[in-house]
Amino acid sequence: MLGVGVNAIDMESAVKFSDSLIRSNGQGYICVTGVHGIIEAQSDPEFLTILNSSYLTTPDGMPTVWVGRLQGFSGMRRVYGPDYMMEMCRLSVTRGYRHFLYGGQPGVAQALADVLRRKFSGIEIVGAFTPPFQHLNAIEEDDLIAAVRKTQPDILWVGLSTPKQERFMNEYLGRLDVHLMVGVGAAFDIHTGRIKDAPTWIKLVGLQWAHRLLQEPRRLWKRYVINNPAFLWCITLQFFGIRRYGINR
Repeated sequence: MLGVGVNAIDMESAVKFSDSLIRSNGQGYICVTGVHGIIEAQSDPEFLTILNSSYLTTPDGMPTVWVGRLQGFSGMRRVYGPDYMMEMCRLSVTRGYRHFLYGGQPGVAQALADVLRRKFSGIEIVGAFTPPFQHLNAIEEDDLIAAVRKTQPDILWVGLSTPKQERFMNEYLGRLDVHLMVGVGAAFDIHTGRIKDAPTWIKLVGLQWAHRLLQEPRRLWKRYVINNPAFLWCITLQFFGIRRYGINR
């Protein structure tokens, strides 16, 4: 989609592939990507490469699912970040996978750890780290690397915004002793109740962006008012062959 390689998968296969990576002692990161990330990549070649270097880039929004189905992938389903997180946490109880939470405002990662422990009996949340707003300095970076090395998580959940979380995962792939990193955006705030999740019917008709916009208009208006029409225009040009895109890694 506009040069971004989005995996034509559903939730079941996303969890299956993630499980396979961890069990094989591999390393990789997952980008949970919708219209916002795809449009960001149009003006940022480095970010485009980061998306296309992922282990998986999942269809986070319904527009990406609809485009995939129009391209012939009828089995493609939405892999929404907060839902994917819950499915992986459920699996991890039986597998014994360990989790590390990175992101959110002060106290949010710790609150999320409490939520997950209540929801999934026996889940192993081994660490939580609230990063500064700016890039990690040398001391903060050393602290994070040491914390991950000490706790030995299998999955590191990154709750920052796009494209910050994807840049973080790409930069620290191989530097953090963890099998899988997943950028889940607002999942930290949604699961701790700081942001209300949209009803199922709103998600199915592709209007979750409007639900989010009503909650955070000052922060999100530009993302949706500009990005949504831009995506519709560009994807139309792609479908009619007026503009062609390749996948660069």
